Amino acid sequence: MPDASDGAEGPEGSQAPDRPAGPEWAALPGGLLRLRRVVLVAVGLPVAAVAGVPLWLLAGAGGGLLGVLPPLLLGGWGWWLLGRNWRSWRYAERADDLLITRGVLWRRLTVVPYGRMQLVEVTSGPLERHFGLASVQLHTAAAASDARIPGLLPTEAERLRDRLTELGQIRSAGL
Repeated sequence: MPDASDGAEGPEGSQAPDRPAGPEWAALPGGLLRLRRVVLVAVGLPVAAVAGVPLWLLAGAGGGLLGVLPPLLLGGWGWWLLGRNWRSWRYAERADDLLITRGVLWRRLTVVPYGRMQLVEVTSGPLERHFGLASVQLHTAAAASDARIPGLLPTEAERLRDRLTELGQIRSAGL
C-alpha cells in the first residue's frame, strides 16, 4: 500500500475522475510503487555520494552539500513522479475487450479485443518476485501491440491470464 503522505489512492476499485465512465477500472497494487521507489533510492544514493564526497574532501562541508543537494532534489522529484505514474495505471475487463490506460502527461488507452489475442504471458523477474509481483503481457497479431499490465499480485495475474485465455479462445472460434 502507498504511504498516506503521497496522496495515492488504493486499488480497491477506485475510479479516477479523468477516466471514462462505464467499466470497473482496477488499479495496480502498491507493491509496484514500492519496487520502483526502492530502485530509485538504490540508484540515487550512490549518485549523491559520488557527487558529494569528492567535493566534501576538496571544498569542505559546504562543497559536499552543494554536490549532494542536486541529486537529492532530483530524487525527491522522481519519488513524486513515480507516485503519479503508478496512480495513472488502470485496467478494465469488458465483454469483448480488455482496456489498459496509463500516463500522466501523455495518456494512453490500449484496447485489446479478446478475439485478437494470440498469447497471454505472465512474467516475474527477480525484483518482482522479491516484492511479490508479476506482469501480464498480451501478444496479438499486431506488431505494435503494447498491452502489458505490470505489478500485479501473482494470484491476480494468473486469474487474468486464465480468464483472457478462455475469452480469447471463445471469441476466436468464430474467425
